[in-house]
Amino acid sequence: MADNKRRLIEVDSLRGLAALAVVLYHFTTRFTELYSPNPPPTFAFPNGHYGVNLFFIISGFVIFMTLEKTSRPLDFVVSRFSRLFPAYWAAIIITFSITHLLGLPGKLVDITAAVGNLIMIHGFFRIPHVDGVYWTLEVELLFYCGMFLLYRLGRLHLIHRVLLCLLALRLTYFVLERGFGIELSWTLSRFLILSYIPWFSLGISIYLAASRHGPQQWRQPAITAACAILTLLIVDSLFLAALAAALALAVLLAASGRAPVLRHRILVWLGTISYPLYLLHENIGWSLQLRLGALGIPIDLTVLIALVTSLTLASALTRWVEQPAMRWIRSTYRNQLSLAR
Repeated sequence: MADNKRRLIEVDSLRGLAALAVVLYHFTTRFTELYSPNPPPTFAFPNGHYGVNLFFIISGFVIFMTLEKTSRPLDFVVSRFSRLFPAYWAAIIITFSITHLLGLPGKLVDITAAVGNLIMIHGFFRIPHVDGVYWTLEVELLFYCGMFLLYRLGRLHLIHRVLLCLLALRLTYFVLERGFGIELSWTLSRFLILSYIPWFSLGISIYLAASRHGPQQWRQPAITAACAILTLLIVDSLFLAALAAALALAVLLAASGRAPVLRHRILVWLGTISYPLYLLHENIGWSLQLRLGALGIPIDLTVLIALVTSLTLASALTRWVEQPAMRWIRSTYRNQLSLAR
């Protein structure tokens, strides 16, 4: 158990690094694209947005692991709800308040839209995001629902067949559109998150490979992972296929306990606050950068201040909202189960 915990800490540290990469991308490269500061930051992180792809790989790993160890369906629902929603709801309130206080041209939403954001799948109803990063939460939630459905049907053991079918469907969409100009249902593609299935497939394959022993147990995960990378190569680019292979290797090393550097306390802390950091950084950081820039503060310093502010807010949200809410919801649920026996 202690060994498994160390491995999960390493995987969580990777999630923290992914969040930091996205933050640096937004505060440097993306901020420059949107607001054209003069001069631009001396430091840029143009590929930081690929941290989202690492998030999806890790989610595939963690969610399949969680479902394999789940004895009651409601256990999974409570676990995911307590992990996702309290911090998310608090982040909506904080982001809405700060951005309206500081101002953020073209990015502010009204109170009705902010309330609509609470359901997390508001994008399906064309409700604008309080913060642009929320689009990935919809993808994650759809993935959770799909995996939970497979679990409820008692078909987790067929996961490789399911993933291969989805990868084949992704290729079918691509071939029909590029080769014949035929566009299949966009809604179906969105519900099945076909654009992101290769990344989730890699995470699931890594978990199954890392948690099993022997060449025979590795064979099917290796095939699924190879098909996921091949899909990215055909549909997207050689770069994304290579990136997927590199990120998958990093997660595999962490999951196998072979990346001890990821147990450094700073990286562990970063992993602990990664979800709140992701939720809180973008619009708050940009509004702060714009306000500070208007006061004549150098752009590089505004990046640093926005980064420190985001880390501070994320630490506070983790300590005073996310973790207490998670403990309270889960303990209340366990108590209710005990009373029902």
